[in-house]
Amino acid sequence: MNITERGIREQFPFWTRAGASAFLADPALTYGVVGCGTSVYIADTVAAALCRRGIDARAVPGGEWISRRHDYLPHDRGLHMLALSRSGESTETVQAAAVSQAAGIPVTAITCAAGSSLTGYADRVLMAETHPDEGIVMTASASLMLLMGLRFAGIEVRDSVAARAEQLMMNLDSALSPGLLDRAQFVFLGGGGLYGIACEGALKLQEMSLSHTSAYHPLEYRHGPVSLVDEGTLVVVLYHPDTATEEAVLARELQAKGACVIGLGGPGDLSFPITDDIATRGLVCLPALQLLGERTALARGRNSEAPRHLTKVVLTS
Repeated sequence: MNITERGIREQFPFWTRAGASAFLADPALTYGVVGCGTSVYIADTVAAALCRRGIDARAVPGGEWISRRHDYLPHDRGLHMLALSRSGESTETVQAAAVSQAAGIPVTAITCAAGSSLTGYADRVLMAETHPDEGIVMTASASLMLLMGLRFAGIEVRDSVAARAEQLMMNLDSALSPGLLDRAQFVFLGGGGLYGIACEGALKLQEMSLSHTSAYHPLEYRHGPVSLVDEGTLVVVLYHPDTATEEAVLARELQAKGACVIGLGGPGDLSFPITDDIATRGLVCLPALQLLGERTALARGRNSEAPRHLTKVVLTS
């Protein structure tokens, strides 16, 4: 078992140690939820959770926040930045926090690194210890930042969620075969609060296995991208409880066109039931998607401990 897989499989005790949020989002404020790479997809999921609780929020990549945050949020009145970074050192996220501080915008940091550069620009910090051997690919830390973000949004995440996530991961792993993973393209579909998780699943598989991946809102997939579907396509559908019926119809259409479908929370060639509602469903799915990426990397002879062109922390001049 390599470092990447260990980080995936051994993350669940860190979830149960994370504890309750020290403070909660203020419904009177608007939140710009900022991150880069994996962190911006976690930010997307956290922003959706805030919106579902009636709190204005928008996920914005760090570089976009620095250059043009008003293209995403029209003004700074009542604006609060929620910054996500595993290391607290990602250049764009740190710069985005510095820009916010200079503009008088309060900053809350969600990180796995105490005393980092990001925390120096933060008015408040939410931190959780991550797996000490986590490598370049974000696994346990991504789940932990999502967990902290959900709790910040006021969502109760009980320790039993970790057990359900681990069981789903194991069930998916036992059903995978090399033939299933020998595909030309991998598509991840998720709507609402699951869209960010779909994007993160696509990113994980892409960077681990150097495969062509993409992510879409489910029903949008019919509007053009479906033209690429054939027998070399694997589609992962993250079923949303509100639209599971429509998504099941789409899954059948894709199967009829030759795709193999993995259904997380709904039907597919491989189907895995999920009892969690939308509040915690993305968190439950995340480790399974991480392990799917690692299994695809192994099937293709790729070393996920050293993904091509990637470093653990992205630093730019």
